[in-house]
Amino acid sequence: MLERPDAVLAAIPLVAVSGLVLRSLVATTGVGTGLLAAPLAPAGYLAALVLVFREVLAGPVARRAS
Repeated sequence: MLERPDAVLAAIPLVAVSGLVLRSLVATTGVGTGLLAAPLAPAGYLAALVLVFREVLAGPVARRAS
């Protein structure tokens, strides 16, 4: 059975790579759109970092610590 900690650990790399996948999709559609897709790569890593901080500061770990 898949529990919350397992789902969060599986989601972190998926969210981190999603920025690169989105950038690749936009870049392959045209030459001019490659410039627009440049900031999308770090967005996935930032989203993964936000997910980790949200779990640590507001998730079950934080509730058990207080």
